Order: sequence, then structure tokens, then C-alpha cells
Amino acid sequence: MGIIAWIVLGLIAGAIAKAIMPGRDPGGIIVTILIGIVGAFIGGFLGNMVTGSGVNGLNLWSIILSIVGAMILLWIYRATTRGRSTTV
Repeated sequence: MGIIAWIVLGLIAGAIAKAIMPGRDPGGIIVTILIGIVGAFIGGFLGNMVTGSGVNGLNLWSIILSIVGAMILLWIYRATTRGRSTTV
């Protein structure tokens, strides 16, 4: 899968994961895209370990794995940044 497809898949996965898990996040759209892209890698890795088929194209299974990976990463991100203050 090309880099543009990873970015598009990450954008979709990050947006859906953020919609499923609403709440306040310190980051904006760029952080959401990055969480989605990294989540696609995490979801693909976990899917490959469990079922033997990871993220291998822009299809429904890849989107589901990417969303799950993005949700895991978003949960970790929120847990680690929860106690931080954004005031200067």
C-alpha cells in the first residue's frame, strides 16, 4: 500500500476512532491523523499476529483493523496526557 493510501486510511481511522471515543484531546487534526496512521500500523500488526492477514489494502477489514489500532492508541494517548496542564 502506498504512502498516500496510508495517510488516507489513517485519516479515516483517526476520525472514526475520535468519533467513537469523544472527549477532550490536547491535540488537533494533525494529532488525529498521526494517531490514525500509527493506529493503522498497530491494527495491521495485531491483525497479522492474530489472523495472519493485516492491513493489505483499502478494504473493510483494513479499515476495521486501523480503527481498532487508532482507538487503542487514542486511549493510551489520553491516559498519558490526562494529568498534564496546558496553561503556561
